Amino acid sequence: MDWDKLRIFHAVADAGSLTHAGDTLHLSQSAVSRQIRSLEESLSVTLFHRHARGLILTEQGELLFEATKSMAKRLDAAAARIRDSEDEVFGELRVTTATGFGTLWLAPRLPKLYEKYPSLKIDLMLEERVLDLPMREADVAIRMKEPSQADLIRRRLMNIRMRLYATPEYLAQAGTPASMEDFAHHRLICQNIGTSQVAAGALLVQQLMVHDIPSTLTVNNYFGVLQGVLNHLGIGVLPDYLTEDFPNLVRVLPDVESGEVPVFLAYPEELRQSKRVAAFRDFVTEEIFAYRKRQRESVDSDG
Repeated sequence: MDWDKLRIFHAVADAGSLTHAGDTLHLSQSAVSRQIRSLEESLSVTLFHRHARGLILTEQGELLFEATKSMAKRLDAAAARIRDSEDEVFGELRVTTATGFGTLWLAPRLPKLYEKYPSLKIDLMLEERVLDLPMREADVAIRMKEPSQADLIRRRLMNIRMRLYATPEYLAQAGTPASMEDFAHHRLICQNIGTSQVAAGALLVQQLMVHDIPSTLTVNNYFGVLQGVLNHLGIGVLPDYLTEDFPNLVRVLPDVESGEVPVFLAYPEELRQSKRVAAFRDFVTEEIFAYRKRQRESVDSDG
């Protein structure tokens, strides 16, 4: 199959128009049209339905477009690796992680990374959906479970737990619960068990709800839960990594917590040599190491 014709087909399918594709490719509309007709003849299929408003892919065209999209992503990855110079770290790095971890832990620490690599362009994608790294939906992922996709390099960063926290102001007004039964006089702030979240967090919320808590506020991410807690609305289920950046939070019912949640960093095998990925990986690893060291020192000083 002719690579040049595939390149032109991909541009037309992406633009939905011969004219717009021609502008992108710096070719005339007639030249683009000839190449598409030639490709259709070589495959003995029709790739586009032609309408007055533009072009729509046929079923066969959709199949070919999926293939060219995959090719384009892999070519972009190869180009990114080629552009990585011997000594510099620059260009775009697409990082995906959960909304809570990205807003509450990662984003506040990024100034240090930009200070070291001012030419880096980070596209931070915060969502609970697990993006497909081998298909290059993202370059690097930080996830609260071990990735199951093949051909990934993965590193376990740390373990976290979900615990109960409140502000001193809230506890001064509503009292500090001594047992789960005392939640009859408190409001619980948490993620709804039906929302996408780590299994350990959902299980802890499920166990708490058994106690028939009269008032709740549910939010679909930990950033929202934290905002409710900081505004003295009640007692929140939050990840323990927050305590360093929000030292005024008071842990409530210290015996109540979720099981351990592993935090993994992962990226595709093909980006093993990427300077951008290595810089981000080393930065996160160093931040986690420093965080864990401070946690240990804090425990030792309390003891």
